Amino acid sequence: MTVRHAGRGLAVDVSGDPDGVPILLMHGTPGSRTGPKPRSIVLYRMGIRLITYDRPGYGGSDRHPKRRVIDAADDVKAIADALGVDRLAVVGRSGGGPHALACAASDQLADRITKVGVLVTLAPPNSAGLDWYRGMGASNLEEHSSDPAALNDALIERAEHTRRDPQSLLDHLEPDLTPADRRVVDDVAIGVQIRASYAEGVRPGAYGWIDDDLAFRSHWGFDPASIKLPVRLWHGAKDAFSPASHARWLAKQMPFAEAVVQEDAGHFSAVEILPTMLRWLATPEPIEVC
Repeated sequence: MTVRHAGRGLAVDVSGDPDGVPILLMHGTPGSRTGPKPRSIVLYRMGIRLITYDRPGYGGSDRHPKRRVIDAADDVKAIADALGVDRLAVVGRSGGGPHALACAASDQLADRITKVGVLVTLAPPNSAGLDWYRGMGASNLEEHSSDPAALNDALIERAEHTRRDPQSLLDHLEPDLTPADRRVVDDVAIGVQIRASYAEGVRPGAYGWIDDDLAFRSHWGFDPASIKLPVRLWHGAKDAFSPASHARWLAKQMPFAEAVVQEDAGHFSAVEILPTMLRWLATPEPIEVC
């Protein structure tokens, strides 16, 4: 379905139990609403109504030039309104992580978000006490340190290669993949989902990818310390794309956050941990009796 917001169209998919706990999943960078997730029948059995959408510029969603990370909250509000969802949890994987945190920080969604799950995320740029680039592999180091003009040219070319052959992006990332990452991407079913998500994400071009990267390296439009909701961050200790130090730093900023760092896991291991995160998001917080 397409949700109209601020003159733009947002491509949205819904799967699982129509009467289940609403959870919105933010895809990675690059990616799309078709990214790896449990099958609809599995979500139904979990009692989850999973909502996914293409961020602006990806797949079937219109571009939103010069968007900031915080702007994702406006899109999520429009989607929730269109679906008649009053309360929902949010989870973001990789490039979706900062956008999931934006929903928790937004005044517009303050009374609608229940919990936030964050998988293998980046922290904001210029985070005090965090060596932002330390532990980052060559592919992401180049992507996040290039000047805007060089980034624009490089991603336009890479997106075109990816559109024609989605496997080419995994081949580009190969030097930074850990054994745990390779196990995930070499799984036949997961590999099909990953490649399909890449192909759909860059189908209209590179600008969703470009706008994500420019938003990550600019001020996000909110301070993570303002988030007072339950937040669970998960990270693989071997991650060479977004180092685990980013999750640890973020967890220290938020009063109700915890970081789980798995020693034998990498970046793509987030696909395997997603069902566990979804179960946590779907479980109500216990009510404290004073």
